[in-house]
Amino acid sequence: MTRWLIALSSFVLPVVAGPEKKVVDGVTYHILHAKTAEVRVIWKDDKGRQIETFPQANAYLTGIGETPDTIMNGGIYEPGGIPSGLLIQNTRELHAVNRRDGKGNFFLKPNGIFLIGDTGAAVIDTTEYPPAGVKVTHAVQSGPLLLRRGKVHPEFRAGSANRLHRNGIGVTRDGTVVLAMTDFRSPKYPNLHEFATLFASLGCEDALFLDGDISQMRSGEALAKESGPFGSFIAVLKETEKPAK
Repeated sequence: MTRWLIALSSFVLPVVAGPEKKVVDGVTYHILHAKTAEVRVIWKDDKGRQIETFPQANAYLTGIGETPDTIMNGGIYEPGGIPSGLLIQNTRELHAVNRRDGKGNFFLKPNGIFLIGDTGAAVIDTTEYPPAGVKVTHAVQSGPLLLRRGKVHPEFRAGSANRLHRNGIGVTRDGTVVLAMTDFRSPKYPNLHEFATLFASLGCEDALFLDGDISQMRSGEALAKESGPFGSFIAVLKETEKPAK
C-alpha cells in the first residue's frame, strides 16, 4: 500500500480550471483567469496550414503535446480566415501589424494588441507596438481597446443601446490573463462601455475587444465538436501540478 501511494504521488496531474459563469449587472458571462505560461495564440499548424475550427485547434495542441483546457476564438479576421492585424505564434510573425484606418470595430481607434512576451502578458495600444526590449512569443491584434491604463475607450457611451454578444481579453496588475465572453442565453447583452467596465471590475488595467456575434468559448468535450471557421484562437492549457516530493 505504501509503495502504491508513493508511485501515485509521483504522477503529474492536470488541474482543470474551466470558465466561471457569473452574472454582472444582469449579463451572464463566462470568465476564465489564466497564468501567462498556460496561454497560447494559434492560427496555423507546423506545416503552415490554417487552423480554422475548434476541433482543429484542439487536435493541433494535443498533437504537439499540450493539453487544452479552454479555447476561445481570437481577434477579428478578414474573408478566408486571415487575421485583420498582427498575429504572432511561437515567436513567428504570421501576419503583420495593421495601422490603417477603416470602418468597423477593428478600426475604432485606439485599437490594440494582446501579447505574451518574456516579461509576461500585456494589452497595449497598437501605436505602442513593438514594445521596446520585449521578445514577443504570442500576439493577436484586434479592436477596439476596451481599457488602457484603467481608462475606458473614449468613444464608448455608457447609455449606448448597442448591446451584442461579445468576447475579449484583459490583463490584471499581477499579470493574470482574463478571458471573458457573454453567454448566448444571457437575458441581456452588454454595450461596449459595460463590457469594458466588466474587465475593470475583474482587476484589469488593460483589455481588448476580440469579436462579436460568432464568438465561442469551449472546454472539455465541446472542444472536439464541429464548429464554423474562425481566424485565430486563444487557448488556455491545463495547468499541471508539480510532483509531490
